[in-house]
Amino acid sequence: MLRAILARTEPASRAILGPGDDAAVVAAPSASVVATTDTLVHGPDFRLAWSSGYDLGWKSAAVNLADVAAMGAAPTALLVALAVPRDTRLSFVTSMADGFRDACAALAPGCSVVGGDLTVSEVLMVAVTALGDLGGRAAVTRSGARPGDVIALAGELGAAAAGLGLLFGRFRDGERPVPVDRALLEGPQLRALDAQLRPAPPVGLGVMAAVAGATAMMDVSDGLALDAARLAESSGVSIRFDGAAIDRVAFGGDRRRALSGGEDHGLLAAFPADVLPPGFHALGAVVAREGDGVLVDGAPVSHEGWDPYRDWDGVVAG
Repeated sequence: MLRAILARTEPASRAILGPGDDAAVVAAPSASVVATTDTLVHGPDFRLAWSSGYDLGWKSAAVNLADVAAMGAAPTALLVALAVPRDTRLSFVTSMADGFRDACAALAPGCSVVGGDLTVSEVLMVAVTALGDLGGRAAVTRSGARPGDVIALAGELGAAAAGLGLLFGRFRDGERPVPVDRALLEGPQLRALDAQLRPAPPVGLGVMAAVAGATAMMDVSDGLALDAARLAESSGVSIRFDGAAIDRVAFGGDRRRALSGGEDHGLLAAFPADVLPPGFHALGAVVAREGDGVLVDGAPVSHEGWDPYRDWDGVVAG
């Protein structure tokens, strides 16, 4: 089964030695490697009734690529570990491989799956480790934002949460999820669904932000309010958002969902006041630390954000 997966992925342009040995060898031109890992578990992270194998492969790649990009690095390779139930069909796994391949091609050309592991489990789990190259630059962390910086976002807020709301609201039989019928959905609804099942984070803008001089950056995966609070705390600053600016990047203009909805995987970055690279939208300013880390139009906001164990609660896995 693992051989079937690797046979469907593109050779990694940055791999010195790809799949087929005890370990892969990946070039690290800058002598520094960015590494991150994320695990998707059936139940708190996805439902097989709603996600195809292709969807799952794509999303598993995308969420890890976004974390590499948030450090200002270019993704170079993915390692994939699968724990699958015994009755899992080979066609489902090869469809996952296609999702991995196509997500890498679309979001991070030159990156691909270079190895992995496979085991049996009662619950389907996908664990991905992503590697990235900094190109000789220092990593962009959460801790470098300074008073006077502009706070900006690449991506859209609230679309993935809207897609999850569609799944809960339209594709359940009682408490049990049922397969998605895309014919029942229209343009914005389909876009929201894709944002949830096949997210397309602006991976390439991570390097662009670093080159432009970003002082801090992170992946917005748990909602703007919570993730901005994390960046503010790490940097010892406060962030003042302009509500109208948030509305402009909020899916459907829904500010509440933009602030608290998760899984959008946009890039939140701080830049010097005279710097705003293409693809980033100014949302406010970094200021000296105040009583509250995050304010919208001068008022503190709740830092409650996305929690998969809470926000997927109430639906039987199926």
